[in-house]
Amino acid sequence: MDPKLLEILVCPLCKGPLLWKREAAELVCKADRLAFPVKDDIPVMLEEEARTLGVDEDA
Repeated sequence: MDPKLLEILVCPLCKGPLLWKREAAELVCKADRLAFPVKDDIPVMLEEEARTLGVDEDA
């Protein structure tokens, strides 16, 4: 993931910062507890494509 891109990407719902989880290839919004997938190095920033984090998952 390009560091410059990470600097400008925000959660599409709350406009908050995102955390890059390299091992899962996801961008995580801690506030909304959503994980947005990154497919072929392209972030999919659609709410309907996001995965809700489980209660046992660390955001």
